[in-house]
Amino acid sequence: MFETIKNAFKVKEIRVKILWTLLFLLLYRLGCHIPVPGIGLELISTSELEKVSYLSIMAMMNGGALQQGTWFAMGISPYINASIIIQLLTVAIPALERMSKAGEEGRRRISNITRYIAIFLAVVQSIGILINYNDSLSAKHGYESLSGLLFNQDWLAFVVVIIMYASGTAVTMWIGERITDYGVSNGVSILIFVGVISSAGQYFLTQLDRIITSSTTDALNAFWALIGYIVAILVIFGCIVFVDLAERKIPVQYAKQVKGRKMYGGQSTVIPIKVNSNGVMPLIFAFSILSFPELVMTMFLDSGSKALIWWQTYMGTNSWLYMVVLCLLILGFAYFYTSIQFSPEDISRNIQQNGGFIPGIRPGKPTTEHLKRISNRITLFGAIFLALVALIPSIVFRLIDQSSAAVFTATGMLICVSVALEFNTALESQIMMKNYKGFLK
Repeated sequence: MFETIKNAFKVKEIRVKILWTLLFLLLYRLGCHIPVPGIGLELISTSELEKVSYLSIMAMMNGGALQQGTWFAMGISPYINASIIIQLLTVAIPALERMSKAGEEGRRRISNITRYIAIFLAVVQSIGILINYNDSLSAKHGYESLSGLLFNQDWLAFVVVIIMYASGTAVTMWIGERITDYGVSNGVSILIFVGVISSAGQYFLTQLDRIITSSTTDALNAFWALIGYIVAILVIFGCIVFVDLAERKIPVQYAKQVKGRKMYGGQSTVIPIKVNSNGVMPLIFAFSILSFPELVMTMFLDSGSKALIWWQTYMGTNSWLYMVVLCLLILGFAYFYTSIQFSPEDISRNIQQNGGFIPGIRPGKPTTEHLKRISNRITLFGAIFLALVALIPSIVFRLIDQSSAAVFTATGMLICVSVALEFNTALESQIMMKNYKGFLK
């Protein structure tokens, strides 16, 4: 990857795209530190954040902006949720399915619908978070409250803060789209990547501060915790990259065909099926389903409610029941998402129409069943891998340092790997395209 980045900076057009990407990322990180009127130094405390898994995932994606209650507190999370909702509705609603297949115009209309849903979700999430966790709209630390500045109208203060958070989500979506248009790779993915890395960077700075300023015993413990954390990250990242790049190649042979005076076909190719072809989507689906009841209860119930206490006790992230249900949901969503992305019937039909066949397998229905059997086996291994990634890193990090458990979640680690590989692939393709243009000139 470092060699690819070095070669990319040698090409002026790609270098300009990288600089644009860095500029937009700088704007994004500045927005994550712009305070919102009426919010103090802390919107959600660390202890409260760790209780609600959904909020901890949001905080991880935006680099701590949610915890501090800054302008980009909602971050890109509403847009991700809106994209997931649209993907599911596209399968269920024929009108959206036709729209998705209507070319560029259809994709543009779906993008607009996704943006509207994202803004709506940002407003709803802002209302729920402010009702349950914020007490900074009243006078605090001797400063004038926001409601005091707005004619002592508390509802008006809430409306102003909600508008600020919704506008922050809109600006975040704009930055992501500008990175996609003028920068390198997918902008939304890069914003999530930067948020995850920022959260990890804050933990490293905290540990370094402990090493420098604490007593000898505490500094030594912090030092070994940091070393163990770095080693664990390198090992886990290595395993994720190894599995993420693994794929099963199905050979396909095309028969020779004579058309006019030319002969076509007679070549062999492969159908690559990745072990983890679903990426992080099954994890996001599973975490969203498990965290949604907790999110609703925290929005409408008191913190001392028996239902909320029961859920956080028996369905919290530390319970065995939560782990079992999470693994089952990951397995189910892995097969569901594979059925959307991979269609053995269409692939078998295309192979047969082009005069191809899989060696040892008859064309038609036997080919479809063969592809379906291979896909199911690979999906099972991919789902088991995702389940292990969802459970093992959090357990390892808790053993190393309890405060580091929420820094790198399973979703965050998979996102980092997939975005880094996607960024490297995008750079390599642009470098190759530039070389081809130079050759043609």
